[in-house]
Amino acid sequence: MNSIPPIDLRRQYETIATDLETAVLSVLASGRYSGGPVVESFEKQFAQYLSIDECIACNSGTDALYMALRALKIGPEDEVITTPFTFIATAEAISAVGAKPVFVDIDPHTFNLNLEQIEVAISSHTRAIIPVHLFGRPVDMTRLMEIAQSHSLAVIEDCAQAVGAEWNGRKVGSIGHIGCFSFYPTKNLGACGDGGAVTTNDLAIASTVRLLRDHGRRQGYYHEQIGLNSRLDALQAAILQVKLNYLDTWNQARQQIAGRYHQLLEPLAGIIRPQQFNGDRHVWNQYTIRVKERDRDWVRSQLQAKGVSTMVYYPVPLHLQPVYKDLGYKHGQLPVAEQICRDVLSLPIFPELESDQQDMVLCRLKDCLC
Repeated sequence: MNSIPPIDLRRQYETIATDLETAVLSVLASGRYSGGPVVESFEKQFAQYLSIDECIACNSGTDALYMALRALKIGPEDEVITTPFTFIATAEAISAVGAKPVFVDIDPHTFNLNLEQIEVAISSHTRAIIPVHLFGRPVDMTRLMEIAQSHSLAVIEDCAQAVGAEWNGRKVGSIGHIGCFSFYPTKNLGACGDGGAVTTNDLAIASTVRLLRDHGRRQGYYHEQIGLNSRLDALQAAILQVKLNYLDTWNQARQQIAGRYHQLLEPLAGIIRPQQFNGDRHVWNQYTIRVKERDRDWVRSQLQAKGVSTMVYYPVPLHLQPVYKDLGYKHGQLPVAEQICRDVLSLPIFPELESDQQDMVLCRLKDCLC
């Protein structure tokens, strides 16, 4: 059997190649490559999918977070609470607007923000909370919104890994004040390059984000703010339109694969499986175990040698990254996140993963742990 990658985008392409090629060739023939009707059509389709009023497509999930913060007028002297266990873009956007990221430890079972610790971190400078729906598992948005409302804080949902996930019957990105999405190729809804979106029910926020994404202008060469170049190109929009039609089917496949992993791994000692989800919908961008009785990096190298590729998200928590040393966080200050970073290992998961490939993953993992 061939080696198993953590994700296989070629397999996805093969299943929808005709649809993708037709959409891309149509854009190429149109001569409209930046903005235009295809981008607008995708924005409308994605907003309808989320049951939200406004969608503003942009260049990346990072830009989406940055513009969301700008739209809320968050800047120097402000603080934004978020998780230390996420990709740096979440905190990077906070720093990029001149604000201070404040890190709160995570729940050891969900890997998401520990909501019980948020209020302790709120100060007179706190303006917003950015929860990350990590690995496709939604944060308890009912409780989080209660906390935010009681302290008059904005909530920006980082939905980069969780498109299609739901909490209490509502899709993530439609619950907080703003939702931010990434369409990086490895996401559940991935473009063939970079892409992102901001979603909101607030028309004023939407108007500001539209202004910011195109050099701070509404028309021509008249600029109202310092913005940036963050337009989604029409080719990527066309690709995303095609893929959006398949998203729920792909997410269902991920759920089935995760469920099978959970059953297969139950008798295996030396690991902790991800907690089963009791909410509405986890979309399993990653299936991430914790390795407890062996060195995680050794296990990973052994799996690689046996033809199973895995990923580590993330080996160093954000509060201990060199770039944030001036914030003054110390080792041991956020102990759960620090331990999780030492333990986690993400197994191969993508909608086209076959049962015999899963069996191979289990067999090789068992070999490493026994």
